[in-house]
Amino acid sequence: MVIYLSTGDSLSTIGHSFRVGFSTVSKIIVEVCEAIIKIMGPMFMPEPTTAIWEASARGFYEKWQFPNCIGSVDGKHVTIKCPDNSESRNFCYLKKFSVVLMAIVDPHYKFICIDVRGYGRNSDGGILEESVMGKRLEAGNLNVPKSIPLPGQEENIPMVLIGDEAFALKSYLMKPFPHRLSRNDIRLDTYNYRLCRARRNFYNSVMEQLVTY
Repeated sequence: MVIYLSTGDSLSTIGHSFRVGFSTVSKIIVEVCEAIIKIMGPMFMPEPTTAIWEASARGFYEKWQFPNCIGSVDGKHVTIKCPDNSESRNFCYLKKFSVVLMAIVDPHYKFICIDVRGYGRNSDGGILEESVMGKRLEAGNLNVPKSIPLPGQEENIPMVLIGDEAFALKSYLMKPFPHRLSRNDIRLDTYNYRLCRARRNFYNSVMEQLVTY
């Protein structure tokens, strides 16, 4: 099991090494992975509570000066071998086969929510909308904190995620202004700078944790 997950060796290679049938190796891998998700998932990646979102929002403001932000969201293509009978579902614009790791991360490079079922050919925005976390965000039942005023203001403003141009603008998700608008407006350009700087931690988070795992 450890060999399969750490090296990606084929079932036949592992079967020959341990003198067991290929179907037995496959069954063991599936059962162990399901057990890991069931037992360790809630321990290391629990469902985000209001307190977790609030702590993330404080971190984004203190570290990146971006208020009312509960997380940074984006997708990462993970290269795979072409699955049997998958046609072009997993073939992405990078000219390779992939599944998409859709994740929300906090300001300290840690995953808050993940979804790893998106087909490579689908857009990040579509994958988020079809994911469990996306549907719960849309329904307003993912324990996101209530609206609060921006620093120095009185009007309540929703807590939001930040993403790139691939995502649809939502009441819970902000993205950059198009360059054709921001290049001639210092306020929009400053906003884009702040948002993109805060979003940069997504890539640090993904690379750091993929290497760790």
